[in-house]
Amino acid sequence: MAKVLCLGEVPGWLLADLTAAGHLAVTEPQPDVSAVIRRAGKVDRALMDRLPRLEMISNFGVGYDLVDAEEALRRGIAVGYTPDVLNDEVADLTLGLLLATLRQIPQGNRHLLHGLWPAGHYPLTPTLRGRTIGLIGMGRIGSRIARRLAGFDVPVVYHSRSPRPETGLRHYPDLLEMARDVDTLIAILPGGPGTRHIIDRRVLAALGPAGVVINVARGSVLDEEALIEALEGGTILAAGLDVFENEPNPDPRLLNLPNSLATPHLGSGTHHTRRLMWELVRDNLLAWFSGTEMPAAIPGSPRQARPPPGKASA
Repeated sequence: MAKVLCLGEVPGWLLADLTAAGHLAVTEPQPDVSAVIRRAGKVDRALMDRLPRLEMISNFGVGYDLVDAEEALRRGIAVGYTPDVLNDEVADLTLGLLLATLRQIPQGNRHLLHGLWPAGHYPLTPTLRGRTIGLIGMGRIGSRIARRLAGFDVPVVYHSRSPRPETGLRHYPDLLEMARDVDTLIAILPGGPGTRHIIDRRVLAALGPAGVVINVARGSVLDEEALIEALEGGTILAAGLDVFENEPNPDPRLLNLPNSLATPHLGSGTHHTRRLMWELVRDNLLAWFSGTEMPAAIPGSPRQARPPPGKASA
């Protein structure tokens, strides 16, 4: 039996599956906890120190920047996550956020609801026509976004650490150069110290007064103070944001600026996809404690528990 610490709310059906498999879920750190399900909060060195028997972390989400993965791997702790099952959902939301930002769909709705239509049509809006899209990141989700954008007949280019020749798209090793050549940026890259504020004042200035920024990555990748200045001063045209540096309490200026469209980290938030993600959280945990290979472990993580001495196969 494994004792499993649940950080954040976990569905009842998953808890029932853990119980049926002989495991015990707890909500407070205890010295004999051997697994963590992370839905909220951080799994950092301090928490690991309180869990000396910790073997594995099953993270809810494809982003695991709230897990100190380097420290976990140094200690031999496995880390599972939930990639792939949310790719299409996040890509769909990205296209919706892009179109809603450009065509000002929420603002048009308010124009109607406030009874302003009889006094005059809603003003003309910007368009996706004639734009060039620059993706920051070309991983699993980025490639799905690029595939969807192909149906809109707009040029798509991308910046990433390594080129992806199979995409057939132009790769920019330098983000600033790409920002100068495009007018729409979509951020879909991992968070963490290495990408913090990768979209800064220089990038926003290079994007120009017709520029639009869409962030569906992590709030940390975008310098929000620089963004607010750019939106207020006309350095760029508009922004669509599904993620923020301070969640769930984003800077109120981003919620009130007329050229900023904000959504509360909707991301993969549908019944269909969240069920698939929770199933992968469960499957990673159950696989680890049954001695089989985890379906989804982060790069560098052990994928399978070592059998106890004397139980290794001959």
